[in-house]
Amino acid sequence: MGQEYDILIVGGGMVGASLACALSESPYRIAVVEARPYGGPGQHSYDERTTALAYGSRRILEGMGLWGALAGRATPIGAIHVSQRGRFGATRLYAREEGVEALGYVVANQELGRALYARLSELRNVTLVSPAEVRDLRVGPGHVTLGIVRGDGQLGGGDQELRGGLVVAADGRDSVVRQRCGIAVEVRDYGQSAVVANVTPGQPHQGRAYERFTDTGPLALLPMEAGRCALVWTQLQERVDEYLDLSEGAFLAALQERFGYRLGRFERVGARAVYPLALVRATRVVDRRLALLGNAAHSLHPVAGQGFNLALRDVAALAEILSGCARSGADPGAGTVLDRYARGRGRDLDRTIAFTDMLARVFTAPVPALGHLLGLGLVALDVCPPARHRFARTSMGVAGRLPRLAVGLALEGRP
Repeated sequence: MGQEYDILIVGGGMVGASLACALSESPYRIAVVEARPYGGPGQHSYDERTTALAYGSRRILEGMGLWGALAGRATPIGAIHVSQRGRFGATRLYAREEGVEALGYVVANQELGRALYARLSELRNVTLVSPAEVRDLRVGPGHVTLGIVRGDGQLGGGDQELRGGLVVAADGRDSVVRQRCGIAVEVRDYGQSAVVANVTPGQPHQGRAYERFTDTGPLALLPMEAGRCALVWTQLQERVDEYLDLSEGAFLAALQERFGYRLGRFERVGARAVYPLALVRATRVVDRRLALLGNAAHSLHPVAGQGFNLALRDVAALAEILSGCARSGADPGAGTVLDRYARGRGRDLDRTIAFTDMLARVFTAPVPALGHLLGLGLVALDVCPPARHRFARTSMGVAGRLPRLAVGLALEGRP
């Protein structure tokens, strides 16, 4: 018989670790299975990658007791400027109009990972199983068994088994657990890749984020510490290698031509990375004794920065349901419990995926008349406060029916 737990979380990255932290005050015995070693050394650098946290995600992290460790290293977004290259019209969103300190925050992934790992390491109800890979998954009456292979020689190393009442797949877009359970995915290839880098503009960003739509795809600049901006520049797939091969000066000149001079002249760019873009969505988010979270369930286009924020709402919703099960003594892997999770996430997933997919495709459609109409739409949005408010709340992750943590409430039974 394998080691016994209540909940097995496969994937100890930002999404899986967040769920474990959200359940820190529950009576559940939790195992987090992660393929990469935890706690490896990392140094700050100009090129550190970042995540844009929506205001609603800050609420979730506050409810999990994590925001205090991040607040001092998070760059607040006080305003968002949305425009379309070569077209008239723009929309501006302001934190002060929404009555919040910031519309969102930009946090280095390293800082977020460090805060999550520090919290996980002190939780008495969580066991970190790392490095380890899932090789087998079997669902039996009342439990599920994971066959894993440990790669560090600890606890005897080699093949082991873990048993629990529920498996949570948080192991990314190419989820091994999802594949083992035979859950299909729907894929829409955008024919684009994101070029990601950090840049330094000649003028202070003043906490302003930019989303600029071009004929090749959206271009986003997010404010960071030390006057830097995080760049996410969508390119057509067949041309992406050209931008990787450009010298620093030529790359900055091309960026300048696309973005303009709202931040002055760009002075520096760091290392460039490329990520192919596609919409990937699982055909269902639950199975027998299984729930999917984050990229294992949905991988979005980066436009509007919704991916990790949507995943955190997955976490908040599942944590709320599981906390209720712990109080009532219900089986956390029961079909009725998982159906509640699937039904509860449906509307938010549909709305957010449709929103990002529309932005990714419509603004790059090769129809000149449509471009002009969209420009007029941005103008209308800018001069209509109620519509702008609804758009802002969607961007902030606080629209629609939300889990308790996402609206600033603690999980039931917690202080």
